[in-house]
Amino acid sequence: MKNFALIGAAGFIAPRHMKAIKETGNNLVAALDKHDNVGILDSYFPNADFFTEFERFDRHLDKLKRKGDKIDYISICSPNYLHDSHIRYALRYGADAICEKPLVLNPWNLDALAEIEKETGKKVYTILQLRLHPSIIALREKIKNGPKDKIYDVDLTYITSRGNWYHSSWKGDVSKSGGVATNIGIHFFDMLIWIFGDVKETKVNQLTDETASGFLELSQARVNWRLSIDYNQIPQEIRSQGKRTFRSLMMEGEQIEFSDGFTDLHTKSYEGILKGQGFGIAETRPSIELAKAIRAEI
Repeated sequence: MKNFALIGAAGFIAPRHMKAIKETGNNLVAALDKHDNVGILDSYFPNADFFTEFERFDRHLDKLKRKGDKIDYISICSPNYLHDSHIRYALRYGADAICEKPLVLNPWNLDALAEIEKETGKKVYTILQLRLHPSIIALREKIKNGPKDKIYDVDLTYITSRGNWYHSSWKGDVSKSGGVATNIGIHFFDMLIWIFGDVKETKVNQLTDETASGFLELSQARVNWRLSIDYNQIPQEIRSQGKRTFRSLMMEGEQIEFSDGFTDLHTKSYEGILKGQGFGIAETRPSIELAKAIRAEI
């Protein structure tokens, strides 16, 4: 059994990490968040120590290490702009880091993290769960086994509606979240690059606080993409079903179904990481470089 700590316990994504830690048979020892609405801990690790101040969290982890109860992994679900700092803390403490995407906002931060990996002998892992989705794996295999010179026409639309709170939170601040294209798009960009190859050209058609769209030329695809948090952009037939999220991936006019099957992907991610097979810094670089290039169009 491995010991885990969690930075960013009150956010939307944190329960998926708690669940993954639990389902892989490990223990969450301590959690940190400046907000104290973390009752979800009771569902998974009611005995975990909880802190609202980083200094007390740091002191507690240091005491554990001195007693011989060192934390093995620090999972990071904090706001995007803090990932870099929290990863560096984890490595210097002597733990491997498991960080939500985007790993960092700027590509040059990856170089510094790679240096600290070498200095500490610890690893940085990230969650790229779409690479573990059965439909996405099948699509990648289809492309790999198909004609090497074929260029596919692809359309990606992802609309995940958010309320007015979004703009008042860190997510609405481009300097903290990277904006819509980074915050909700990074894992789709990673997925597209993973399936269709390197970025050859990128063009941004629209970039607002709520919507981003553009064109991507990849080694084996021409991709028109659109991302939004605007509920009104969800097709009426989807809204009439009471749904607030719409995903569509079309290739050569054919719908690639991947709306379901997301529930256990964080657990699968943790299973790979615990075997030393997780996704590291190198895997994240292409999508982070692309998101940065898109952001530069603002």
